Amino acid sequence: MTQYAGRRVLVAGAGVAGAAAARALLGRGAQVTVLDRAESAALAELAVEGARVVVTDVPQRGLLDGVTDVVLSPGFAPHHPVAAAAVAAGLDVYSEPELAWRLRGPDAPPWLAVTGTNGKTTTTTMLAAMLSAAGLRTAALGNIGEPLVFAAKGSAATGEPPEGSGPYDVLAVELSSFQLHWSRLLAPQAGALLNLADDHLDWHGDFEAYAGAKTRIWRAATPELGGVAVANLDDPRAAAALSEVSGRTVGFTLGEPGPGQLGVVGGVLMDRTGPDPVELAPAELVRPSGTHNVANALAAAALARAYGVGPEAVLAGLSSYIPQGHRNAYVATISGVVYVDDSKATNPHAAYASLTAYPRVVWIAGGQLKGVDTDELVVGVAGRLVGVVLLGVDRHLLAAALARHAPWVPVVESTRIDDGAMAEVVPAAAAMARPGDTVLLAPAAASLDMFTSYAARGRAFATAVRALGAARHAGLRDTP
Repeated sequence: MTQYAGRRVLVAGAGVAGAAAARALLGRGAQVTVLDRAESAALAELAVEGARVVVTDVPQRGLLDGVTDVVLSPGFAPHHPVAAAAVAAGLDVYSEPELAWRLRGPDAPPWLAVTGTNGKTTTTTMLAAMLSAAGLRTAALGNIGEPLVFAAKGSAATGEPPEGSGPYDVLAVELSSFQLHWSRLLAPQAGALLNLADDHLDWHGDFEAYAGAKTRIWRAATPELGGVAVANLDDPRAAAALSEVSGRTVGFTLGEPGPGQLGVVGGVLMDRTGPDPVELAPAELVRPSGTHNVANALAAAALARAYGVGPEAVLAGLSSYIPQGHRNAYVATISGVVYVDDSKATNPHAAYASLTAYPRVVWIAGGQLKGVDTDELVVGVAGRLVGVVLLGVDRHLLAAALARHAPWVPVVESTRIDDGAMAEVVPAAAAMARPGDTVLLAPAAASLDMFTSYAARGRAFATAVRALGAARHAGLRDTP
């Protein structure tokens, strides 16, 4: 456990992760400076609690004088002036999960961690459900929204053990590439890599840097540390990365598993990591639907089983699991057309998984593409598309890809740049659809050009769908 009393620490960013890190450091006697690009209530509160606050987007002269540690929030990419200056000065630069790792005491719970381009939150929450079903005190933390520093001592809500229940037994931890990039010592007991596809290239610079950050989740998977590396054998990039691990490895596949793997046999999730095959759960039990979520369930089961969770708890966890919102979520059926919200599909890899679950799709897409090419996605789904409605700042890039690879598909572009755009996007999609089709929001892009979050985008879609249904119903009711 690192001692912070008297040390000077710069925390960059006053969002959820930054504010939590600052409070944890203040509570341990550190001299904390919090930097953010704009004034906010969070900054004001931290100032009252004893932090020095600085409002700027570039490092000022003297900002790093005497500083030993810099804790960066996810928005600070390696090329950001503050990050670059801290690295150039030779300071210890890391993320909030890394801080939480350094704050762990001798009785701290082990971490079972999940990363990947897509499916992280679903897998992490599935894992937490399995651990809970096994009678273990757990929580799903990290990139999922709850900072890990809150679990350094006890409960996620207060930083203290839940009354009458003691500390956690084990944590289900979601880690992003941003968080892993700035990690140095963090070494989860077991870590799963779900998949690797082009994403966040504007932040990392190139795919190699992005993939390198992801594989840091396996830092403990060495003969010396005894950790476990879990990866998706159906993803060529993840499987290739797993083959380079020197410690214990566990692969999972949607096919029949070999020795030391998990997979699917006769519609049943199967574990072959022990001396005898063990049945875990029917694949049809997995929610949300889709083969990619069966893969997520296998990854969660691999981590749970690596920790010693029995097959009964895996089955019970999946049976009781409640899916997170905006992930292949059914919204309504109107005039024989099904409307589905997969706003969480914020990159082409996720959108492909969603689009290939339906035979005939009117696709709603667009937003911030984050430097990622969409040609391969369009080629892969062109045969399923009966129409496309585009919105967002990078819609022209998707329109160009569709013109190159699916010129027969009708495309409508919404030029609205406010969060009310769904009011015209959904009716435009409905006009293209026929009974039996699916209108699918799977943007393949981030949402912050128009919405406050992917969840806000999904809610706007659902609201527009409900308005469409009400209008159709009223029209039928008023027909003579």
